[in-house]
Amino acid sequence: MTGATVIGMGSLGWAAVPLYDLFCRVTGYGGTTSQADAGSDIVLDQTVLVRFDASRERGMPWTFKPVVPSMEVRIGATSLAFYEAHNPTDKPVAGTASFNVAPYAAGPHFVKIDCFCFEEQILQPGETVSMPVTFFVDPEIVDDPEAKGIPEITLSYTFHVMDLPEDYAALQTDALTTTN
Repeated sequence: MTGATVIGMGSLGWAAVPLYDLFCRVTGYGGTTSQADAGSDIVLDQTVLVRFDASRERGMPWTFKPVVPSMEVRIGATSLAFYEAHNPTDKPVAGTASFNVAPYAAGPHFVKIDCFCFEEQILQPGETVSMPVTFFVDPEIVDDPEAKGIPEITLSYTFHVMDLPEDYAALQTDALTTTN
């Protein structure tokens, strides 16, 4: 019985992060955004200001910033924003972005169609990239008692260093071996 309890508790601990992530994506809890394959069929005359924020975890050597700090968007209209990242180091650096939306009530209504945050990014030494995010604000926001009337939404990204993928790291090692 004790062994089953330990295994059960271990399983719950292991599953906690993916379950919490799923819960946040479904409910928008904590400013988690929604995802869609296409834009909204409904575009309203109402607008909302979308602000863009960028930060880096400690140890991330890149510079990272939004190309424009904000944009006024029509609710339901598909919009495109860009962030810029630069690797000032002399080696490739891999990173991944976490994100959230504030205020939290806007999270379920901020819908990403395509985003650099869905994939790991690898920047070569000295490389600068422009990374797009395609999104819309769901028209249902105007009927949500907690979210209607929100004058602005902030989309925040934080880039985190990650290990280079094994196959990529192997290519780098092979390249160093053949040049020496």
